[in-house]
Amino acid sequence: MTATMLAPTDLRGAHEALADTDGTVQIQGATTARQWAGAPEPAETVIDTSRMTGVLAYNPADMTVAVRAGTPLRELQAELARNGQRLAFDSARAGQGATVGGLVATADSGPLALAYGSMRDLVIGATVVLADGTVARTGGHVIKNVAGYDLAKLMHGSYGAFGLLAEVVLRLHPLPSATRTVSLDCPLATAVERATAVLAEALEPVCLEWTDGTLLVRLEGTPEGTDDRAKQLARLIGGAVLSDDDADAAWVQHADLVGKAVVRVGCRPSRLPVVLEQCRGIAVAGLGTGVGTLIVPASEVDHVHDTVTAAGGTSVTRQRPEVDARAWGQRPSALRVLRAVKQELDPQGRLCPGRFEAWFDDKGDKDDEGDQGREPGRHDKEEHP
Repeated sequence: MTATMLAPTDLRGAHEALADTDGTVQIQGATTARQWAGAPEPAETVIDTSRMTGVLAYNPADMTVAVRAGTPLRELQAELARNGQRLAFDSARAGQGATVGGLVATADSGPLALAYGSMRDLVIGATVVLADGTVARTGGHVIKNVAGYDLAKLMHGSYGAFGLLAEVVLRLHPLPSATRTVSLDCPLATAVERATAVLAEALEPVCLEWTDGTLLVRLEGTPEGTDDRAKQLARLIGGAVLSDDDADAAWVQHADLVGKAVVRVGCRPSRLPVVLEQCRGIAVAGLGTGVGTLIVPASEVDHVHDTVTAAGGTSVTRQRPEVDARAWGQRPSALRVLRAVKQELDPQGRLCPGRFEAWFDDKGDKDDEGDQGREPGRHDKEEHP
C-alpha cells in the first residue's frame, strides 16, 4: 500500500489533512524517534509536521512562548537565548533536530529534568487536531491554568495516538549566569552513595547523572555562588570541578550514550541502580530522577523489560531490534482509562496504529480491571481552526 503524503504548514492545514481523509494515519516530524516504541503499521496517509514551524507568540516578560509543534527545539532555543531565556529541557535528540511536538509526543527528557521536570511540566497549553479534524485547545499563556481537561499532558508520551499536536505553549526559565560540573570516576554503587549525600545537602544540583563509570553533577547560578557550591560539592563527593571545555565534552559524551540507547527505563530512583546492574549493559542513570537508558544486545531487550517490570517500573525500546522482542514493558495499570480516552478521541482507531503494539486492541484484560468507574475527562472543542 502506497501512503498519501501530506505536509501541512499550519493549524488549518493540519485540520484539513485529517478532516478530508479517511483510513489510518501515521504522524511524523523530524523522525529522530522513528525507531522508538512499537513499529508503525502501514497507513493510508502519512502527515509530516516538519513544515509546521515558527513562533506564534512570545513576550519575554511573561516567560512563555507559543510555537508550532514542528519547530526544532535547537532553533527555538537560539531565539530565546537572545532574550536571556531558555526552555529548561536538554534532550539528547535536540542536537539532531528533534521538534517540540515530537519531544512531547515521545515523553523524552534530559538531565535537567532533576530541577525543571520533563516536557509534561513545561507545557502549559496546546492545540490538538483530533482524528476527525476537530480542533481541541487546552491551557494557555497562564502558568496556573487548570480549567477543563488537561489535554496537553495527555499528549505527553502519546506517540500521536490521541491526536496531532499542532501548537504548544511553553513555560520558560532564565539562562543561568554560570554553570559548573563536578565529576567523579566511580562504579555505580559508589555513585549512588555520593548522589545520596549530594541530595541531602543544600547544594541544589540541576543534573545528577552517572554515565557508564562517571558521576556528573551540574550546578547553575551566579558565577560567585556557583563556584563556591562547586568547591563544596567536589569536597563532598571527592571529585573535581571540570573546566568549561571538559564539562562540555563530558555532557556531549553523556548525550552520545543516551542517543545510542536501546531501551529507556524508569522506576523509583532507589530501585534504578539495582535494575541497571541486573540488565548488564552500558548504562546512563539519572540518580535523582529514576530515568535511565541501556545499550544492550537485541537478544536482551525482553530481559530488560521483565527486570524493569519486576521492579515496578516502565520501559520502552529506543532502537527497535530486528529480532522478535517487545517494544514496551508492562502495560500501565490505567490501561482501561487509556482505552476509554482513545475511544473518545479516536473512535475509529485511525491514528498511529502499532506504536503501542496491541494495547488498544485487546479487550477485558485482567491487568486493567482495577481502573473501573473512572471517566477520561473533558476537553474544549472547536469545529474549525
